[in-house]
Amino acid sequence: QLQLVESGGGLVQPGGSLRLSCAASGFTLEYYAIGWFRQPPGKEREGVSCISSSGGSTNYADSVKGRFTISRDNAKNTVYLQMNSLKPEDTAIYYCAASRLLFRLCVQKNPFTGDYYPMDYWGKGTLVTVSS
Repeated sequence: QLQLVESGGGLVQPGGSLRLSCAASGFTLEYYAIGWFRQPPGKEREGVSCISSSGGSTNYADSVKGRFTISRDNAKNTVYLQMNSLKPEDTAIYYCAASRLLFRLCVQKNPFTGDYYPMDYWGKGTLVTVSS
């Protein structure tokens, strides 16, 4: 079976840090770009970050740029999202997803439809709560 499993979520105070992990089973991640999405309570899903298959390229949403860092360890079949200086508005369920699309389309919206370009595999998500 092909699966992505997120872990590392939990409760953290504003200004704190958390590292999320996305581990693959049933397939290797080395040929896939990996994106992180999040869905705050009562809000729509939004793209957060993406890393290319080689790890040589990354992108970030403006809301997290400078605070979050995406990385990967293909030998461990795992992708990470290091989250620093967390804010209450970062509270969300965080999902990782694997994509065979060109990196430039990863965690991006189709300008003609307004929808994110589709990913191939999705994890079940992990909850991050930022609260004092």
